[in-house]
Amino acid sequence: MSSVLQPAAAEQHPPVVSKYRPVSSHLAIAPPVSVVIPAMNEAENLPYVFKTLPDWIHEVVLVDGNSTDDTVRVARELWPEVKVVEQRGKGKGDALITGFQACTGDIIVMVDADGSADGGEILSYVSALVSGADFAKGSRFANGGGTDDMTFIRKLGNWALCSVVNRKFGARYTDLCYGYNAFWRHCLDKIDLDCTGFEVETLMNIRVVKAGLKVQEIPSHEYLRIHGTSNLRAVRDGLRVLRVILQERSNRRALRRRSPRSPMVDALRGEVS
Repeated sequence: MSSVLQPAAAEQHPPVVSKYRPVSSHLAIAPPVSVVIPAMNEAENLPYVFKTLPDWIHEVVLVDGNSTDDTVRVARELWPEVKVVEQRGKGKGDALITGFQACTGDIIVMVDADGSADGGEILSYVSALVSGADFAKGSRFANGGGTDDMTFIRKLGNWALCSVVNRKFGARYTDLCYGYNAFWRHCLDKIDLDCTGFEVETLMNIRVVKAGLKVQEIPSHEYLRIHGTSNLRAVRDGLRVLRVILQERSNRRALRRRSPRSPMVDALRGEVS
């Protein structure tokens, strides 16, 4: 049988032409990219954040945490097509979950609103995803990364918590508590986020490993917050992160206990006659 497409068949099934977005001189992508920015009273920082965002992204979703300054007005002036979503709950985790639900892109990128992240790095995250990764995880401590905004105590705490996650969950992370990440939208169905605070990043990092998703670390440089003060509290939030790690470890053990054993395992244990 001939494999040559006949003219009649070609007319019935016209080729589908994808709309590719030029990302760089060497890369063009078809998947639309959504950028989620949780913000509360960040009007002074938004000009720096939006200035670095690539013009090829599909949409910007700003989650406003009941700001009392001009955050929303400034965002709309800087990016007229910005999608503003009002946060009804509290906390960074709640804001991100709200933003994820509002996204329409196939790829979702998380960016902080304090000016500490370089939007130009989104290219590296997206490149990793279209090359086969499910989750592109930013790392300040991978080769090529760095940070201007961590005290010795925070670095020590991040290293200790990261080591625990690597040992308990079989991960190979160099950084744990960092909010610059990107992933395919379908990952949300597998990690089922359910926390409201700063520990949301740790929860995501643990659950992508538990779900067996392919993770690639992306070297990233964290700059100092430009204006204002952070709501992050090293000891308080470090304890919340530790609590999440222990809960996820406990849940993993519970699931393993509830899973049915195979007859072969029972036989080896002498429980089948």
